[in-house]
Amino acid sequence: MSETSENRAAVTDSAFLRACRREPVPHTPVWFMRQAGRSLPEYRKVREGIAMLDSCMRPDLVTEITLQPVRRHGVDAAIYFSDIVVPLKAIGVDLDIKPGVGPVVEKPVRSYEDLARLRPLEPGDVHYVTEAIGMLTRELGATPLIGFAGAPFTLASYLVEGGPSRNHEHTKAMMYGEPKLWAALLDRLADITSAFLRVQIEAGASAVQLFDSWAGALAPADYRRSVLPASVKVFDAVASYGVPRIHFGVGTGELLGLMAEAGADVVGADWRVPLDEAARRIGPDKAVQGNLDPAVLFAPRDAVREQARKVLDAAEGLPGHIFNLGHGVLPDTDPDALTRLVEYVHQETGGRQP
Repeated sequence: MSETSENRAAVTDSAFLRACRREPVPHTPVWFMRQAGRSLPEYRKVREGIAMLDSCMRPDLVTEITLQPVRRHGVDAAIYFSDIVVPLKAIGVDLDIKPGVGPVVEKPVRSYEDLARLRPLEPGDVHYVTEAIGMLTRELGATPLIGFAGAPFTLASYLVEGGPSRNHEHTKAMMYGEPKLWAALLDRLADITSAFLRVQIEAGASAVQLFDSWAGALAPADYRRSVLPASVKVFDAVASYGVPRIHFGVGTGELLGLMAEAGADVVGADWRVPLDEAARRIGPDKAVQGNLDPAVLFAPRDAVREQARKVLDAAEGLPGHIFNLGHGVLPDTDPDALTRLVEYVHQETGGRQP
C-alpha cells in the first residue's frame, strides 16, 4: 500500500469520520469552529499586514493557518481556512471584509438585474483552493480536512443587506414581498455553493460543513417554505461523493428538525439547547455536533471542565457525537484553554473499543 493509500485509509478510519458515520470511536473527536486563526498568536503573526480575502487566496498561507490549531491543540480534524464570501468574490461580486464589521457588499442585490451579476462558479475561479487543499492533505496525513461553504440563505442575507444585519429587514422584505425573485436568488446561490463544495471535495476534503449562520432569524414555517429547498439542493449536489455533510446554524434550536431534513449526515447545535434535547429534535440516523458555549472558555479551568462534562453527559448514548463549541472560537480566547479542553475530552472518553 502506498503512503497516499495508507493516509487515505487512516483518514477514513479516524475518530472524526467514524463519529460522522455513527460508528464506534476510540474517543469523542474534537474540533472547533473558527479554530483556524482568531485566537492564535501565530495566526496573527502570519496574517500581519495581509487583508483577510487576500490571505484566503494564498495557498501557502491557507496551509499554514489551517495546520496551526492541529499542531497546537491536537484536534481531531482540520477546518479549511477561508471565508464564506470567497466564492462570491471569485465570481466578481464587489465586496470586502472590513475589520470589525465583516463582509460588506458594494452594490446590494435587490432586483433581477442585480441577480444577473451572479454568474456560475467555475473550478478555475478558485484554483487557489484546489492548490491549498492538495498541500494540506499531504501535510495532514491521517488528520481529516473539513471543507465548508456558506448556506444560500446566509449568503443571500449578506448580498441583499449589503453587509451584516441584526434584523435582516431587506432580506425578509424580499422573501415575503418578492418570493419569485427570492427563490431565484437562493437557487442561484445553491448552485454557486454546490460548485464551491465540489471543488473542495475533489481536491481532497474528507467532510464538508454548510454554515447557515443567520438562519436562526427565521420562523420554522418561513424556513421550510423559503430556505429549505435551496439547502436540500446543496446537500443533494454533493451526496454522490460519499463524504460526511455537516449542517450548522446559530440560534437554530427551533429549526433543528428542519435542518436535519435538508440532508446532512451530521447536524450541529449551538449552546442554547442541551445536546440530548438537540438530538431528539434532530431525530434518528444523524450524528450530532456541539455544543459548549464559547464564552465558557473564559472561566477558570474547573468550571470549563464542569461544563464540558455536562456536554459529554448529555451526549451519552448518542451513536455519533463530535465535540465542538456551540459557535466559533471567540477572538480573545486563551489558546491554552482550547488545548486543555481537547485533552480533557480525549481523556474522559478514551479507552473505548472502536
